[in-house]
Amino acid sequence: MRRFRFSIFVPLLAAWSIVGEPETPTHVDGAPPSKIAVVGAGIGGSATAHFLRQHFGPEVQVDVYEKGEVGGRLATVTVNHNDYESGGSIIHSLNLHMQEFVKQLGLKYRRNVAGKTAVFNGEEMILEETDWYLLDLFRLWWRYGISFIRLQMWVEEIMEKFMRIYKYQAHGYAFSSVEELLDSLGGSGFINMTKRPLSDSLLELGVSQRFIDEVIAPIMRVNYGQNVSIPAFVGAVSLAGAQNNLWAVEGGNKMVCSGLLKMANANLLQAQVNSISPVPSGDALEYQLNFTTATGTGSELYNIVVLATPLQASIGSELQFQGFTTPFDQLPGSYHSTVATIVHGYLNTSFFGFPDPRLFPFASVLTTDTPSLFFNSVASVCPVNISAGFRRKQPQEAGVYKVFSPQTLDKPELKTLFKSYYSVQVTEWQAYPHYGSNQRLPPVELHPNLYYLNGIEWAGSAMEMSSVAAKNIALLAYHRWNRQMEMVDQKDLMHRIKTEL
Repeated sequence: MRRFRFSIFVPLLAAWSIVGEPETPTHVDGAPPSKIAVVGAGIGGSATAHFLRQHFGPEVQVDVYEKGEVGGRLATVTVNHNDYESGGSIIHSLNLHMQEFVKQLGLKYRRNVAGKTAVFNGEEMILEETDWYLLDLFRLWWRYGISFIRLQMWVEEIMEKFMRIYKYQAHGYAFSSVEELLDSLGGSGFINMTKRPLSDSLLELGVSQRFIDEVIAPIMRVNYGQNVSIPAFVGAVSLAGAQNNLWAVEGGNKMVCSGLLKMANANLLQAQVNSISPVPSGDALEYQLNFTTATGTGSELYNIVVLATPLQASIGSELQFQGFTTPFDQLPGSYHSTVATIVHGYLNTSFFGFPDPRLFPFASVLTTDTPSLFFNSVASVCPVNISAGFRRKQPQEAGVYKVFSPQTLDKPELKTLFKSYYSVQVTEWQAYPHYGSNQRLPPVELHPNLYYLNGIEWAGSAMEMSSVAAKNIALLAYHRWNRQMEMVDQKDLMHRIKTEL
């Protein structure tokens, strides 16, 4: 989903990763895999296909199954012959995998169109961004004391530790579980952050309750559609996007997915995988995938399978595991429903306390956790292709707006936010997990050479996290296949890497 950009709040964070329990591989020593399947062609699945090709070489056949559109939760809608992001919208400047993808694919960075942000509590704007950075800092200090400085130091510390994952992956190291990964980066502190509410962690830091209510809560609402009770680690991911060093791909972020599949020379199969079952083959073990296409049913055998799609029943997963026992009876948790409404019309600035729309200076409005408010945010959005002469529409003009809300907006609610409108397009996303502080992190290795990528989302959901997870699973699969156990779940990696140099 779209990430909130508010330059005066916090700096950044970057990337994350995943994997699972060690198992003894069951292939013949020295024999490379002949066929690998990836289920799901979102950013996680397409990046996995790319990294698997890198590590296993050009001879292996890589098949990618996708029942819907390539890109998954990276998607666009068309308004007046222009496309707009309806799914994942922004990428952090330190998302190194995404940057490398764009470079390798020859894609371009989308031109940034500046716009100011405000926070609305249902009655008035309680925080407003201006054109003057020093004035914004003074207002933050005057209203919240040094809370924003404490928050910045906390996020920077987390970012510094988490950036280690790129170095680990560059040296070929992989992790078999989310817990192992987090422990290698931040010790027990990172693991505890997945179990503790964000609000508790911030209060312990000395961040004021007022700052949490008026700044942190609006960011959580627009980024994850949830409140400050989400785990601290997820909150840190969200706060990473709350600054101005962000970018997007010209033509739409989903172009990365289609480009990666093409670069990986992967076979894209428009099909829904219904079941997976192990099939003994001499001393080896293969997996049979049974699937449905538009013209009928079929099955294929694979040496390695990566599941890059959520397995929770609440998201409509009907994938069955047959002939073996997974580490879970049913994956716990559910996905959170967020509605993205793209409206072409005239914003009702009077609702926000500006009767004259010409005096309304904001491109984005976030909201506090107020029961009477029926939406999380409303923002003027730009098309995925921005010409040199493009300018953002002024509030007195008909523009294109994206509204995030927990439920579909009814006509009275639309009339509250807009004086009039030409078109309304609604996309309901099962966008990210419904987070809780007592949830378990899903496993990554479900069976020998059978991997699950989307468990990383339960530590934090973002495009780069899926990309790092993809790299990690490709490394893990390669090391498991070749029995290179010394490259998995190693301790004290920073010291080990220094000695290697």
